[in-house]
Order: sequence, then structure tokens, then C-alpha cells
Amino acid sequence: MTIQTDYGTVEYSPEDLIVFPDGLFGFPKLTRYLLLRISENDGDDSILLMLSVEDPNVVFVLINPFFLCPDYAPVLRPEELACLEVSENGELSYYAICVVRGDYLENTVNLKCPLAINPQTRHGIQIILENTSYEYGHKLGSFPSVINSTEEEPDGSGNHADTST
Repeated sequence: MTIQTDYGTVEYSPEDLIVFPDGLFGFPKLTRYLLLRISENDGDDSILLMLSVEDPNVVFVLINPFFLCPDYAPVLRPEELACLEVSENGELSYYAICVVRGDYLENTVNLKCPLAINPQTRHGIQIILENTSYEYGHKLGSFPSVINSTEEEPDGSGNHADTST
């Protein structure tokens, strides 16, 4: 199968899709998505694009929350684990939706409502974490891992490329 996007033509098979049976918050009718790597490194899943195959104009920027916050510890309720067909949190992959702004360090991530995906079944849900200090809009510039990785550019200039589109 192919889909035409702003990023060109993308080929995929049904097995490549991530299915959110209930959709995402604000997008309940869009249930099938492709995860696209931004980095050319095959194993780098720290930042991804999640493209709706039902409406290719809907694209989310996802970030691995453990890259930002190594001690991130989402805890799902038993009914959420059952919905994803797992018995414990560690069997899942988690992603936070990133809101992209003009200044990279002003981008925000929603750690309170991560996407939880069962990598075996490729089904996911968006959850609201309860009894936690995680918020809806953490600025990327507030995470030490981001600040440390942007302080020194390869050319030593400290200049940062604007990657927003």
C-alpha cells in the first residue's frame, strides 16, 4: 500500500500500522497510524513522526519519554493493561506527543498523557496518568538531557539549526 504525504510517497503494509481502537484525544475517528523515523539511524526511536493513514494531514511528533526523563515511570491501571493484552507496564513502548514551536527549547511534551503501545500486537491507547507529577506541557528546555545535548554543537559554535517546519 502507498500513501501520499508532505514527506513524499510512503509505502507500507497493514502489519506496519499501529492501531488505536479508540483513536487519540481529539481524534477519535483516526485509528490507524504509521510510525516514521526522523533519524537515519535504524535503531533511533527517540523522535518519530506518527502519520494517520486515514488523514495524511494529521501527523504527530512523538518523543521517547525515557530519553528526556530516564526515571519516567508511567503506571497503567489494570483495565488499561488488559486492553493492551499485557500483564505489566514494562511490556509496553511509550511515547509522548510533542508540540513543536519555532524555538526548539520552547517545544513541549505531554508526559501526563503518553501513548502506550504493545509492540507485539501493534495496538495502542492514549492514557491519562493519575496520581503523578507529570504535566501536559513540559518544556524540552527543562530537561537536562536536552540542554546537555544542545549546548555543544559539532562545529563548536553553539548555533542550533531550526528544525521546525
